[in-house]
Amino acid sequence: MKRRGLARLAIPGAFVALILLLAVAAPLLPMPDPIRQDIARRLAGPMPGSWLGRDEFGRDVLSRLIWGARTSLSVAFASALFAGLVGVTLGLIGGWSRSWSASFTVRGVEIIMCFPPVLLALLVVTLLGPGAATLILVLSVLYVPGFARVTYAEVLAVKGREYVEAARALGARPSRILFRTVLPNIAGPLLVQFSLAVAAAVVLESGLSFLGLGVVPPAPSWGLMIRGARATMEQAPLLLLWPCAALTLTILAMNLLCDALRDWLDPRTTDH
Repeated sequence: MKRRGLARLAIPGAFVALILLLAVAAPLLPMPDPIRQDIARRLAGPMPGSWLGRDEFGRDVLSRLIWGARTSLSVAFASALFAGLVGVTLGLIGGWSRSWSASFTVRGVEIIMCFPPVLLALLVVTLLGPGAATLILVLSVLYVPGFARVTYAEVLAVKGREYVEAARALGARPSRILFRTVLPNIAGPLLVQFSLAVAAAVVLESGLSFLGLGVVPPAPSWGLMIRGARATMEQAPLLLLWPCAALTLTILAMNLLCDALRDWLDPRTTDH
């Protein structure tokens, strides 16, 4: 079962790795400047040197797709990482101590889950203004409760296990038990939660950018590309296809990777 799960990881994992590699290597790739305009070649179709054509301002579509991946994934990973650090810390403290204050902290962050994510993001971005920094802040706040709840539940499940009791009997400090004993044994669900948060953040970032409340133009973003292509979809329908396809395939690959990762890390599976 473990080997089968590892095989399932291969295809979506390779696709996600390819996207990450292109995003990281974007400054090194021999591509046109993604924000340089060339009005003379506005809405031009695929041609040598511009394999996916030019957009409504004459900018190279392929270059903007790759740089847009860099923007979207940077925001997604940064927000998921920050949310993970805060949420996991709250969940560890709340699940371990079970004191009134710790439990209240965990339950308190769940209040955020009462608000629709898109509406809360729209409210904060409208108040603070659009931009990548604001997006990271908003998305981090939205995903903290998920990490806190998963960590809280996993700590409650393992805190009575033999290896935890053994660490207590040896006189280890609570902080050492949490970070050296408990945390490594609940890393699987947290890793899956992190991958889910990244995938959701990519979608939400693109949606907010589409509405004009995310990444600030002329910086490349898949959401901004979809927004610009919508106005010219009758003259150049392919401009709408490329960012939608990139977003769809990326999210599909991430979701498949999450499912395969969850199955592979499931302790109930055994290797035959």
